Amino acid sequence: MTNPGGGGSGSSFVLVDDATARGFEPFALTRPAGELRAGGALIRHRWMRALDMPCTGFIGAAHLDAFAEFDAPAAMTGTIAAGTVLVNARCAPALGQRARRPADAWSCGGRIAAVRLTEPHDAATLRADGAGADALFATLGEAAAAATELDGWWLDAVWDLIRHLNPMLESDALAMMPAAGRATEQPEGLAVIGAHPVHVERGAMVEPMVLVDATAGPVLVRRGAVVQAFTRLVGPCIIGEDASVSGGRVASCSIGERCKVNGELNSVIMIGHANKGHDGFVGHSVMGRWANLGAGTITSNLKNSYGTVRAWTPDGSRSSGLQFLGSLLGDHVKTGIGTRLTTGCVIGAGANVFGSAMPPKVVPPFAWGEPDGNEWKSFSLDRFLVVAERVMARRQVEFTAGTRAQIEAAHGRAHAAPYRAAWEPRVEDA
Repeated sequence: MTNPGGGGSGSSFVLVDDATARGFEPFALTRPAGELRAGGALIRHRWMRALDMPCTGFIGAAHLDAFAEFDAPAAMTGTIAAGTVLVNARCAPALGQRARRPADAWSCGGRIAAVRLTEPHDAATLRADGAGADALFATLGEAAAAATELDGWWLDAVWDLIRHLNPMLESDALAMMPAAGRATEQPEGLAVIGAHPVHVERGAMVEPMVLVDATAGPVLVRRGAVVQAFTRLVGPCIIGEDASVSGGRVASCSIGERCKVNGELNSVIMIGHANKGHDGFVGHSVMGRWANLGAGTITSNLKNSYGTVRAWTPDGSRSSGLQFLGSLLGDHVKTGIGTRLTTGCVIGAGANVFGSAMPPKVVPPFAWGEPDGNEWKSFSLDRFLVVAERVMARRQVEFTAGTRAQIEAAHGRAHAAPYRAAWEPRVEDA
C-alpha cells in the first residue's frame, strides 16, 4: 500500500526493520520488530506515545507483507510521502515522555532513532534487505539541523529484551499509573509489602490472599486482569489487560494481554495471548503470541558454570553477554508436558515440541515432535492451519484470510533455502 494519510504534514510515522532487526529470531519469521513487547508495551505503542502520532505502516522483510494482527498497521509499499517520520523499530523509547515537535530527527542514547523524510521515498529501497534503512537513517540524521533526544533503550540483539527488562518495567509501570502513584483504594484482602507504588486498575479483580511485593519495584495490574488467591506478584511487574494469573510467584514479568499464567515465572515477557497455565519454572525468557507450554515445562536460565549464555542467531551462535538467559519461544510454539529446555534455547515459530529427550538448543520453525538424529519432522501446513484456527477461537479471535496468508508465507519461507539451512543444528561452545 502507499502511505495512508502521512501527507506532507508529518502527522504519521512508519516503523522500519533494519538489517539487525530482521535477524531477531525466532520472532522475525512471523512479526515485524515493532510488534514485539519491550518492557510493558509493544514498541509501536511506545512510539505512538512518544511522538503523539499514529503509526500508518511498517517496512520489513517481504515474507511479512501479509502480516495482520489486531490494530497493527499493514506492510507499506510504494511511495512514502515527504514529511513522514521513519522510526527504527529497534529503539524502545520510554513511555513517560512526549517528544518536542516539530523536529527533523530524534535520537536515543546519542544514536539516530527516527528521521523525517524531506522528500518522497520509494519503500522498495528499504524493503530489500534492511541495509538501505541503515544508510537512510545515517544520511538524514546527518542532514538534520538538530536531533531531539529521547530517553529509551536500544535493542542490539533479540536478548536485549531481557537485558533491559527490569529498568523498562519499572519505568513503564510508573508511566502507566495515575499521577497519584499507589492506589488509594486497594482490593479487599490484598497484602502489600515494600515502598514502591502499586496500582490495580478499575475493572481488574484481585482475590483475597494475594501478596504484592513492591520491595524492588512497582506493580501494575491492568483492567480486566484476574489475579487469584495464593499468587505472589514481585515488582517491577505488569499484568496486562484481561490476563489471568492463577497462583504461584510472578516476579519481574511483563504479562501481555489475554495471557494465562500459573507457577513460577521470573523475568519473562509474554507478548500476548499465550499460555503458561501449569506448574513449571520459566525464567529470563520471551514467549511469542499464541504459544502454549505444556504442564511441567521447565526452562534453564543459568549455566552450571555460571558463565555467559550463548544463543543461536541467523549468523551463528553468539554470546549474549548475559549470565541469565532462558528460552526464546516463537509465535505459535507448543511444548508437551514435562518438556525441559536448555539454557539459551531458541524454538522457531510454529514448532510443536514433545518427546522423551531434552530438545536441542535450536529447534527449527514448524518442527514436529523430536529430532531423529539431526532430522526433524515437519508440522504440515494444512494441519497447522487447523490448529491455529482452533487456538485463536478459544480467545474469540477471528482466523482471517490475512492470518492464513501470513502463516502460509512463514511456513513457506521456513522450508526454503537458505532460511532452512540457517536453522541446521550447530555445535555450541561450552
